[in-house]
Amino acid sequence: MASQNKHKRSIVFFMVPDFSMIAFSMAIEPLRLANRMLGYECYKWRLTSHDGEPAPASNQVVVSVNTSLADERRSLSGENRPTMVFVCSGANVERFQNKSVLAWLREEHNRGVAVGGLCTGAHILAQAGLLSGRRCAIHWENLPGFAEAFPKANVFADLYEIDGSIHTCAGGTAALDMMLSLIGEDHDDTLVNRICEMALTDRVRSAHDRQRLPLRARLGVQNAKVLSIIELMEANLSEPLSLIEIADDAGLSRRQIERLFRQEMGRSPARYYLEIRLDRARHLLIQSPMPVVEVAVACGFVSASHFSKCYRELYNRSPQQERAERKQYLTAA
Repeated sequence: MASQNKHKRSIVFFMVPDFSMIAFSMAIEPLRLANRMLGYECYKWRLTSHDGEPAPASNQVVVSVNTSLADERRSLSGENRPTMVFVCSGANVERFQNKSVLAWLREEHNRGVAVGGLCTGAHILAQAGLLSGRRCAIHWENLPGFAEAFPKANVFADLYEIDGSIHTCAGGTAALDMMLSLIGEDHDDTLVNRICEMALTDRVRSAHDRQRLPLRARLGVQNAKVLSIIELMEANLSEPLSLIEIADDAGLSRRQIERLFRQEMGRSPARYYLEIRLDRARHLLIQSPMPVVEVAVACGFVSASHFSKCYRELYNRSPQQERAERKQYLTAA
């Protein structure tokens, strides 16, 4: 019996409205499978929401919970105190504002409870002040806004990050990888492999595997030179490189780069570079309260007027309209 209690973990999943169902299910299912494989309840969990009411996921499925925030606060000093707390969030995390939840997370952390975030949960942990100087992961779509909003956090486009007692993952199937890593630490690779077989997954990805599809698959481009140039562009959005600098780095002439991009991408390199900078700007407008002029600077534009002109040409609306439409959508939701 002593061996059965050795690695017992008690986990609280805090459900934020519009949480990601795929990230949540990918986190909880390996725990269930681990218990099944082990033959005893090594992992137990409960679900909580701020008021104890059922929590809606972003796919409109409503999930019942076991406790409220008040219940969890009372549990902090008793035998039901958890060993881990995970914040489960997803879409529209930027509008989350709840000081009592943030205070509770800080209290859990200060009491030695490990804390974590699934999908966009890192955003709420950062609001609570728990990610300053910490490595963390968040979904790639939310990364630009997060990096601007929380410059003290060391955010990476990794599948998951474990920094001491802080566990964060990018969501989706990355939650499975993070939980398998946790189970592997508690037990061994044999148990992890058995869980993978039951879940019909053929491997455990490492924390630093990429979130997004490789450029080759995402863009349908095979030319290695074009792919390396695009990677260079994506790494230099706030201070765009000139075509001469890109040509020097790629070991090609400007004319060769122009020809390659028109063949492979159907547009000039300058146009493609502009489009990916505007795509980043769109994410910042949607996910952060940054003034439009600061968004323009963060995406390499010399003036707000030039940024607005380019934005309108691509998206048929101004940056201000983009933000207003997003706000209207969130209000209606």
